[in-house]
Amino acid sequence: MLKSLLGQSAESRAEAFLKTNGLTLVARNWRGRFGEIDLVMQDGSTLVFIEVRLRSRSDFGGAAASVTPAKQKKLLATARQYLAALKTLPPCRFDVVALSGDGAPEWIRNAFDDMG
Repeated sequence: MLKSLLGQSAESRAEAFLKTNGLTLVARNWRGRFGEIDLVMQDGSTLVFIEVRLRSRSDFGGAAASVTPAKQKKLLATARQYLAALKTLPPCRFDVVALSGDGAPEWIRNAFDDMG
């Protein structure tokens, strides 16, 4: 229970941070057959799929390093499912917002390859 509350709090912090940087929320915790996308936001004409990661310690590379190739594959598959419901495909990218404790969010744009 505590873990899910921490996750929700991290997603809220990330969402607020991204909104102050001009992004608009499209969906939160979108679930598909392959997994969940924490935040789907609009950045101008670009649809942004955002993975929020929270780590209290930086052992093993910290929050950003925890988005492994296996996690990226699941996010790509889930994003493809999300996009399949749209009439037209917008430009897309995958970002990561890494949070460590109460520090400022680290926003990694184009964190990994898109639908290619």
